[in-house]
Amino acid sequence: MRDAAFIHTTGDDAPSRAQPGYDATRDRVETYFDKTATRTWERLTSDAPVSKIRQTVRAGRDQMRALLLSRLPADLTGQRVLDAGCGAGQMTAELAARGAEVLAIDISPQLVEIAQRRLPENLRHRVQFSSGDMLNPGLGRFDHVIAMDSLIYYDAADIGVALAGLEKRTRGAIVFTVAPRTRLLMAMWHAGRLFPRSDRSPVMIPHAHGPLAQIARTKGVRGLIRPVDRVTSGFYISQAMEVRG
Repeated sequence: MRDAAFIHTTGDDAPSRAQPGYDATRDRVETYFDKTATRTWERLTSDAPVSKIRQTVRAGRDQMRALLLSRLPADLTGQRVLDAGCGAGQMTAELAARGAEVLAIDISPQLVEIAQRRLPENLRHRVQFSSGDMLNPGLGRFDHVIAMDSLIYYDAADIGVALAGLEKRTRGAIVFTVAPRTRLLMAMWHAGRLFPRSDRSPVMIPHAHGPLAQIARTKGVRGLIRPVDRVTSGFYISQAMEVRG
């Protein structure tokens, strides 16, 4: 059985949608996950012991992954699915186990390497790994897209453009997450704007469903953007949404 394939994309084929704000945020995310926090995320996404705070994050991510997967068919045999922001590959493995032909991409080459290493041997023929921009149109067309916590650092305009671009190349559902606009997250967001974060993750931008959907519509999204459910687990708070025609 062959190894999972790997390609590297630079994003040079990306259309004019890549505004300076998007590019700058993407570059900060890459620096954080590929240079600063690789070992932290490798541990968080494993069975290794972690602090109580990170236990809540791990549990929340497990719940959200199950929630997003529940929005797709249980049998994905023969369907091409984009795991946009695959990280250490937990979602990738679940999709491949359902029979999907998965293109798993992340901005961090180091996280992609971890995902490749962890993928069970019997699933490797179903997965193609890539390092680069998850919005690159050169990645092709898909039956479904999952973007778990990979759009949480972007403003509504950038998310709208991202969804519009993916929608043109996706036959079925686009399932994604955003940071919800709660009092706690808004307070954290304002605090993050005041203090330097050179050694911490980029600041999440909270969104409410209504305004996000309206802005996304102005950026070309045609399908209905609707909230699915919210997961709150200690320090992990995330809102699942989906785009369907």
